[in-house]
Amino acid sequence: LDTTLLIAPHLWPDFVDFNDFLNDADAALDDLDLVGVLQVADFHPRYQFAGEAEDDMSHFTNRAPYPTLHLLRESSIDQAVAAYPDAALIYERNIARLQALGPEGWRALGIQSRVSPQE
Repeated sequence: LDTTLLIAPHLWPDFVDFNDFLNDADAALDDLDLVGVLQVADFHPRYQFAGEAEDDMSHFTNRAPYPTLHLLRESSIDQAVAAYPDAALIYERNIARLQALGPEGWRALGIQSRVSPQE
């Protein structure tokens, strides 16, 4: 498989606890000699990038209704990056779009979830 989602609706309600767990996930990859084979992307309802304001829209690039680990096969990532020009800019464009949208625009989309911006 190239990608697998591990969704944990009843674990790690606190983002700090989830973030601490990511060290265990990385250690498991190391123990299983899977560093360079698999990559873990992480998502959480209260995801927050270090050094960013709590209400910054950039956090929504990594928010999901439940704590989620997305296991990706690195060879597939390499293929996707080779096929898409300027793949590194995708992340930056996503953040720029979310910041332009803002909390009001997000709410106007009608997305009802646990990852809504603060009122």
